[in-house]
Amino acid sequence: MGALSHIRVLDLSRVLAGPWCAQNLADLGADVIKVERPGVGDDTRHWGPPFVKDAEGHETAETAYFICINRNKRSITVDISKPEGQEIIRQLAKESDVVIENYKVGDLAKYGLDYPSLKQVKSDLIYCSITGFGQNGPYAHRPGYDFIIQGMGGFMSVTGEADDFPGASPQKAGVAIADIFTGMYASTAILAAVVHRDQTGHGQYIDMALLDTQIAVMANISSAYLCSDKIPQRWGNASPIIVPYQTFPTSDGWMIVAVGNDGQFKHFVTAGGEAHLAENPLFINNPLRVENRKSLISLLEVMTRRKNKAEWISLLEAANVPCGPINNFEEVFDNEQVKARGVQINVPHPTAGNMKLVASPMRLSETPVEVRMAPPTLGQHTDEILLERLNLDPQAIAALKDKGII
Repeated sequence: MGALSHIRVLDLSRVLAGPWCAQNLADLGADVIKVERPGVGDDTRHWGPPFVKDAEGHETAETAYFICINRNKRSITVDISKPEGQEIIRQLAKESDVVIENYKVGDLAKYGLDYPSLKQVKSDLIYCSITGFGQNGPYAHRPGYDFIIQGMGGFMSVTGEADDFPGASPQKAGVAIADIFTGMYASTAILAAVVHRDQTGHGQYIDMALLDTQIAVMANISSAYLCSDKIPQRWGNASPIIVPYQTFPTSDGWMIVAVGNDGQFKHFVTAGGEAHLAENPLFINNPLRVENRKSLISLLEVMTRRKNKAEWISLLEAANVPCGPINNFEEVFDNEQVKARGVQINVPHPTAGNMKLVASPMRLSETPVEVRMAPPTLGQHTDEILLERLNLDPQAIAALKDKGII
């Protein structure tokens, strides 16, 4: 049994941050019910291609985006704009420990499904709202999109090539980091609230904002500005304080070299046949290498182009110089370490047959994470949940379907 197998979660969220949070809880054993719009579902069900293929190679209706954030959940379709649908949600909340939602500020209050309303149904409810800017402040009612948050929160100001590099410009991350980190922080906050409830009997409200999170995860960059009042700059793949600590070209691609001290620098240039660089008075320690960065990097790039990526990785690993390849995703999933850790998993699915997913990275010795269910098809568990949780008989369920409530 998972560590959270005693916890019931009602997931009213869609797209990424909320579903990511709920999937973390589901992976840890929580019983998560995902509420979706009848006939439409979560927006990400339509964010394709790519679509999952079945055993014959035909595309199914399941998008790659949706399946990466909705495993171990059950799907129920409910129209919350109608009173009967609102009542279903209230009854499900009464049977739940946690509610997660990411509607615009104030939207769920119109349906009587906000925290004050649902707290009347279940006094110790833990209710987590995820929005772009939080529940208060002048931007509270603005929609929050990850791309915009990456820009507003400072991330893009330090991501991308330096201003003196040809074609330099601010860049977003290749994945929606503000959404994902907010989902991770929300998971942690919910777990803390569960512990508090178990100790005191009191539930609570959790207000998560993408902008707050984006600024928080800037970590030492935010701290550096607050300590110095100097605005951090973009450095591309280089470090502003350590040299050489960046990507380098090889004869057949790119590699990462992360030299952390003078000894490693000596081993690096010796492996490349340029041991004299370690004795050069311009490069003998890190402060001097930072000061003379441009001249050193140009010399090192000439050196690294003489060998291919595999040769360099082998040489530098033997010399105890921190290094690594820049893999495409074929190389990622073909990597021996990735295979040994079982990062790719295969899960039975009702339409796709065998569905390939990425495993949860959480490894617990006593309560291991398990994939109990593939990402659900739209409304796959509606009848099951209404029977199990609300004790509705088949006739009552059929009547709700006839009215378009479910």
